[in-house]
Amino acid sequence: MRSWVGMETYEPEIKVKKLSSLLFFLLLIVSVSILTQNFFSRSGNADEVHLMNNTSGDMSTVPLENISLTIAYDNNPYKEGLATAWGFSCLIEGTEKTILFDTGGNSTILLANMKKLGINPKEIDLVVLSHIHGDHVGGLEGFLQQNKKVTVFFPASFPARFKAYLAKSGVQPSVIQDPALICKSVYSTGELGMWIKEQSLIIYTDKGIILITGCAHPGIVKIVKAAKNLIGDDVLLVMGGFHLTGTSKPVIEEIISKIKKLGVRYVGPCHCSGDLARQLFKIEYGNRYIDVGVGRIIKFE
Repeated sequence: MRSWVGMETYEPEIKVKKLSSLLFFLLLIVSVSILTQNFFSRSGNADEVHLMNNTSGDMSTVPLENISLTIAYDNNPYKEGLATAWGFSCLIEGTEKTILFDTGGNSTILLANMKKLGINPKEIDLVVLSHIHGDHVGGLEGFLQQNKKVTVFFPASFPARFKAYLAKSGVQPSVIQDPALICKSVYSTGELGMWIKEQSLIIYTDKGIILITGCAHPGIVKIVKAAKNLIGDDVLLVMGGFHLTGTSKPVIEEIISKIKKLGVRYVGPCHCSGDLARQLFKIEYGNRYIDVGVGRIIKFE
């Protein structure tokens, strides 16, 4: 068990029992978090915090045809010969920096899939972690054994032991709370959500926004709204975990309706989205639905 990940606390899809005995402490923790999050997120060293307080400056776009998205880790199959496991990881190429968004839950699986996909870990410049759950950060340690010359962007809500681990590993940390510029034309939504805080990744192309989510714990509709408000443009594609496993059909249909009203043109739900949600999105979006699973490479014409 890795002490910095705290996977015994953050394993996904584990239902916490005896909530009645923990309710008081839960409410207390949430209250303290709300009151203190601004202080702690800004109390680090200046070179570790990259804030984007004003997005009206250099809002340059990247040509859509330059972008390539490769799913290196997912629990949904797509390409034969690759391992599936609960978690998510996506490689983004064609932007100023090559980015690995999340690292899945197991570094052995991640690195094996990357090798079969022809991905060289040493050619990756940045790692962006959506949230602390083990199925999104579990592959990081093994990845860093292959490449320590990366900057790791992670939410300010990550535990102090994680930041200490990065420092000990010689990796450059970059703490995110507010919306932030990751590299040219690539942004973080900043931390969203109340209990499980999560950041999503925005690629600003000349044809609109590509939005990549880890698990969408804050709510996929809320994340889409935040991205649109931040960039001020339409969403071309939203892809990743939508956190709809176990959600009822009427609720999913309402979410799909809201996402369509927000003008999202293409969708690619995977990971924790659930089979039912994937089916319903496919019905509603038709040929604008993208089947996403491990090994899928998405390029744009």
